[in-house]
Amino acid sequence: MDGAEEDQYEQMAQQVMALEKIAKPMMSKESISRYGNLKTAHPETAIKAIAIVAQAVQMGQLRQVLSDNEFREILIEIQKGKKTYKFKA
Repeated sequence: MDGAEEDQYEQMAQQVMALEKIAKPMMSKESISRYGNLKTAHPETAIKAIAIVAQAVQMGQLRQVLSDNEFREILIEIQKGKKTYKFKA
């Protein structure tokens, strides 16, 4: 990796950490564990999922802790290519 690629990687890592800081407090232990496994196996999908959860938290759409089943539903929708997600109030 050259200097520019390293800087870009570092910046992306910081953005992911910021999303995690927003999303994880609203996720169950099981969904956090699933996210960790996903992050290792499928980083792109993990980033999409954590971004969706963080956005829902910021917009006030997620008012209760996200269960593992709800997190799995998000992952299924990502695989289907769906662009919008609805959270239960």
